[in-house]
Amino acid sequence: MNPLVEFCISNLAMGSQETYDVLENDPNIDVLEYGCLSYCTMCSEKLYALVNGDMVEADTPEELTKKIYEYIKDNPLF
Repeated sequence: MNPLVEFCISNLAMGSQETYDVLENDPNIDVLEYGCLSYCTMCSEKLYALVNGDMVEADTPEELTKKIYEYIKDNPLF
């Protein structure tokens, strides 16, 4: 079972698209995008994604990518 990373389409437009593209090319991560994840306040302020249901946030796409990989490493599914 791969880690699941979920993105809001509005947050992708805010700048997290770069992170989405990196993760989408990683065969060990499942990536989904939704019209809305119901975190509108967060969505308008920072880049974020839900990793296995937990929020990971950052100020830049590069930082978000790094934090997501760190989260996955520090919180294995098994």
